[in-house]
Amino acid sequence: MKKILVVEDDESQRILYHDEFAEAGYEVMLAANGREALKQLDMAKPDLIILDIVMPVMDGMETIGRIISEHREVPIILNTAYSSYRDDFMSWGAEAYVVKSADLGELKAKVREILGESRNHP
Repeated sequence: MKKILVVEDDESQRILYHDEFAEAGYEVMLAANGREALKQLDMAKPDLIILDIVMPVMDGMETIGRIISEHREVPIILNTAYSSYRDDFMSWGAEAYVVKSADLGELKAKVREILGESRNHP
């Protein structure tokens, strides 16, 4: 079973992502900010990280820099409500950039694509 780390400060979105990806057959780890995400990475390595950008404590841009320097092999999807960060140099380290939507179809498709899975996962 593939493992996904969801880094999202909004609790309701964290729960939604957890439920949606668990239902799709993934093991889901959760973190509320970048600092928690780095702790999770030290305990268990996910196959993929879904990373919000605007968060308290440690934002996504600082987090992606630290992840790339220590865990470059783990692919990252930046998942944010703000399309403007797409031009930020640090965002280029991510495998994908998805603007948040009520429809999780694009995010789920990117997860499957990056993990090399078919549409009918698992």
